[in-house]
Amino acid sequence: LNEDEKNLYIQAEVPGIPKEEIKVSINDENVLTIRGEKKQEEKREDKTHIRIERNYGSFTRSFVLPDYIKKDTVNTKFENGVLSIQFEKTEPVKPKEVEIKVS
Repeated sequence: LNEDEKNLYIQAEVPGIPKEEIKVSINDENVLTIRGEKKQEEKREDKTHIRIERNYGSFTRSFVLPDYIKKDTVNTKFENGVLSIQFEKTEPVKPKEVEIKVS
C-alpha cells in the first residue's frame, strides 16, 4: 500500500492464479477484500510426484482503506501474477470553524 498526492496504490502478488479466479470488492466501511483460489493440477496416472512445494487452496486478504478515496474511480490491472489496484484520492474536507464571541 502506497500513495502519492493524487492516488492510493495497492499491489498483491498472486502467482499461478488465473485472472478469472480473483475477486476484488469494497464495502461501505471501506474494507477492500481480495479473494482467490489456486486449484491443484489434476493427478496424472503416468506421473508420480516425489515432492510438491506449491500451496493450493483459497485465500482472502482484507484492508481497511482511508476515508479519502473515491470508490467509483478504481482502476485494476493484472499482469505477470501481480494485481495492481489504484484509487483516486478526494480533496480533504477542511474542518468548519465557527468563531465564538467571548463575553
